[in-house]
Amino acid sequence: MKAKIGIINVSDRASKGIYEDLPGKAILSTLQEYLVSPFETSYAVIPDEQNLIESTLIQFCEEGCSLVVTSGGTGPSPRDVTTEATEAVCEKLLPGFGELMRRESLKYVPTAILSRQTAGIRGHTLIINLPGKPKAIRECLDAVFPAVPYCIDLIGGTYLETNESVIKAFRPK
Repeated sequence: MKAKIGIINVSDRASKGIYEDLPGKAILSTLQEYLVSPFETSYAVIPDEQNLIESTLIQFCEEGCSLVVTSGGTGPSPRDVTTEATEAVCEKLLPGFGELMRRESLKYVPTAILSRQTAGIRGHTLIINLPGKPKAIRECLDAVFPAVPYCIDLIGGTYLETNESVIKAFRPK
């Protein structure tokens, strides 16, 4: 069965065409490197509006996405509301994802402590919030992705197989 993955770039400027959608492209490129399982995507570039983020997350979950990855909106500014939207739509939060991503990002920038990335589960979907910078997206995904396929297994999502020469998924025996 082909997996479905949602990618959401939350950015006022990218949604208006002022900035190119580099974060969304970085997520897609990384997932194409990581996965040998075939997958299709649901894709959106939307402004930093909590109600719109929530409705897009819910829509992608209802479309059958096993994984939804967001970029942007995880900082401390008033317009950064991706974390709040994710928490509002999730049934369970997985704070370890944010903890590990911040720890990884602190190796590169001291401002990583300002990031509020998180992850959670809605139905059979794992939702992960990433920062908005392509370099940080890859660093954070490299840190957490080994746990992603097994998490999706546990919640009844589509089986994801990784390219072990790029990233190795951990599944307990």
